[in-house]
Amino acid sequence: MKRAVYAALVLLAILHQDVWYWDDPTLVLGFLPITLAYHLVYSIATALVWALALKYAWPEDLESFAVAEDNDEVGPQ
Repeated sequence: MKRAVYAALVLLAILHQDVWYWDDPTLVLGFLPITLAYHLVYSIATALVWALALKYAWPEDLESFAVAEDNDEVGPQ
């Protein structure tokens, strides 16, 4: 799953270069320029990929380090 997340990140980086809609005057839903609609969908997809990255590709040693610090009960001296 980690490789799929990395592949999705590469795909998002490629799709971010949206030169295909620059000169298109099409309106989505009658008021939204297609370039803006594209970036709306792109932003939602990016948020979903980020959620997958947090769940499947986040380094576990970072989490264990933070939990270990929380378990050390060092009070004021």
